[in-house]
Amino acid sequence: MKRLLSILLIAFVSLSAYAADSVRKYIRIGTQETDLILSTSPSGRLYQIYLGEKLAHESDFENLPLYSRGGSDGSAGTRGWEAYMTSGMEDYFEPALAVTHADGNMSTLLKYVSSETKSIDGNATQTTVILKDDAYPLQVKLHYIAYAKENIIKSWTEISHNEKKPVMLTRYASSVIYFERPSYYLTELSGDWAQEMQMSHQQLQYGKKIVDTKLGSRAAMHAYPFFELGFGEPAREDEGEVVLGTIGWTGNYRFTFEVDNQKNLRVISGINPYASWYELKPGEVFVTPEFIFTRSSEGKGKASRNFHEWARNYQLKDGKGDRLTLLNNWENTSFNFDEKILGDLMKEAKHLGVDMFLLDDGWFGNKHPRNDDHAGLGDWDAMKAKLPNGVPGLVKAAKEAGVKFGIWIEPEMVNPRSELFEKHPEWAIHLPNRETYYYRNQLVLDLSNPEVQDYVFGVVDKLMTENPEIAYFKWDCNSPITNIYSYYLKEQQNHLYINHVRGVYNVFKRVKEKYPNVPMMLCSGGGARCDYEALKYFTEFWCSDNTDPVERLYIQWGFSQFFPTKAMCAHVTSWNKKASIKFRVDVAMICKLGFDIGLKELSNDELTYCQKAVANYNRLKKVILDGDFYRLVSPYDANHMAVMHVDKSKDKAVVYAYDIHPRFAEKTFNVKFQGLDPDKKYKIEEINLMPGTKSRFAQNGKVFSGDYLMKVGLYAFTPASMNSRIFELTAQ
Repeated sequence: MKRLLSILLIAFVSLSAYAADSVRKYIRIGTQETDLILSTSPSGRLYQIYLGEKLAHESDFENLPLYSRGGSDGSAGTRGWEAYMTSGMEDYFEPALAVTHADGNMSTLLKYVSSETKSIDGNATQTTVILKDDAYPLQVKLHYIAYAKENIIKSWTEISHNEKKPVMLTRYASSVIYFERPSYYLTELSGDWAQEMQMSHQQLQYGKKIVDTKLGSRAAMHAYPFFELGFGEPAREDEGEVVLGTIGWTGNYRFTFEVDNQKNLRVISGINPYASWYELKPGEVFVTPEFIFTRSSEGKGKASRNFHEWARNYQLKDGKGDRLTLLNNWENTSFNFDEKILGDLMKEAKHLGVDMFLLDDGWFGNKHPRNDDHAGLGDWDAMKAKLPNGVPGLVKAAKEAGVKFGIWIEPEMVNPRSELFEKHPEWAIHLPNRETYYYRNQLVLDLSNPEVQDYVFGVVDKLMTENPEIAYFKWDCNSPITNIYSYYLKEQQNHLYINHVRGVYNVFKRVKEKYPNVPMMLCSGGGARCDYEALKYFTEFWCSDNTDPVERLYIQWGFSQFFPTKAMCAHVTSWNKKASIKFRVDVAMICKLGFDIGLKELSNDELTYCQKAVANYNRLKKVILDGDFYRLVSPYDANHMAVMHVDKSKDKAVVYAYDIHPRFAEKTFNVKFQGLDPDKKYKIEEINLMPGTKSRFAQNGKVFSGDYLMKVGLYAFTPASMNSRIFELTAQ
């Protein structure tokens, strides 16, 4: 009897699947190389049925199974990979959406209503799918934008309702995607101050792996909002299927990687719901951050270039524009400077050949002077004791020296020793009934408060109104949120983490709208603000306070997984004086170049070298900033590192080879180049040589085919410690 029932059940499931095939609606979200395909079921549910290499024929969609195997019981065969799975129904795993309705019911069942796909610009298409709860007036809109050439897909969600009273959102993911592969390997990017973006990998096993932060004012510090997935093996550089993903949110985020009982993987991305249950009013729309991902069949190198190209074309402020080289004063002077010292540094900037002088921390505060990090934050008037002519005097001095002027601000923060805190203690996030904990002697201003948003915008607006020739801002954010309490939100403290970040974006938008052409660096206690949502408003970001060139090789390698080098600031400093000035400069040359060093501490030859390097950088800037980036030899796999930039025409390339700490008599191998035209001939010349020295590179000045350079390569490394070579390749 049981056998008969089983046969009948299987037959029923088969007939159901057959019926489904006849009524299914397919929603294709596709790039040139990847398809994400959704499908409706006869019951009106919406499922992911495919995510992988682009399918050539739409007619094959009907062959994709609607239902996934959920378990050994027959009924599980009728469950699929729900495009936006809910809580309280038949799914036993982590939900994307969890709602407590106005009547206390904690279940939600979403069914398909409609979908629309429209072209944005001839390359990108936007798809919107509307789902509704079958028992409550709750609506979910799934948004997808597919960038065809860049092979990027981004998704986000809008949640709204018309129930009589507010509902409580306890889960509200931006995206969920599924995979069915033999095994899964996660590459994480983690670290701390001065140890940003360190890479490690692990195999995902049954259950959940969660990567998240609870920092409030930033996404990153300990765990970074990026991941790489390899299938069958850890993600490889130049071969194999990989997926790279990130979340655009400057606050608490969470990635959940869950391998189920059938060895399927679901990846849920979005805001971390920690301390953030959100009370959604009738008619209010809750918009999640954007989840952005790419898939590649040619390893993570190709996936990275997808991200780089997309960022330059669509996401990064002034992504196709130029970048300013600069001299910063921080490592040179710290807080100890005056007008004369800064004026001399401006002249040094001109002598060095860079575009701009950047004034860092310590220029403001009068009642509470900013002579260290214990006072002054919040009081953005120039310190008369140091700068009697104020910021206008500095702008004038820079102009006279022949360089542009930039300035450091940290407007989202306040020191308790400040006039701002004395006047408005309620503007700072801190507890009314407990001892206050100070992170770096400061507190975070409450950007959920519109008054505080006006104040923060006013810091920039006042500086620009009084000094319209300011050419650059370095915008810092040195503290995560501690003492978590908003005097503004009062009984809605669970909204603080979300509304604070929304307030930050409101300020960023206002600044960008009024001053669209002012370049801005995003900084946060090193590289703790590096998400793509914030970079809509910033031209670049500071990778790390650690400027030791050896450590920077690892840090820049990590950030390059997701960011184009034009977005990554790299400065030459006095960190690690055991390293030559050449090695320090050559490491910074990979990215957006700056200096934070006094020219007086350099010898004549070292200064001449730096001047020549700046000239070379400016000459090759288009290749470095906008060319395709290839990682050739990983510092994680060798005692060496090599990368290269190739311009779009494949006529010019720059190759960087670094010897870190080779072992005695270590055997090295040819470095195989990438991205060249195999049929073109390239002359190779070593550049950035110290004065009075000649290249020891045996192939210097010779001509090779692109085919040879990519298949055989050149012997670019040496046995020396902290040694560097930069090669310019020119098509003949």
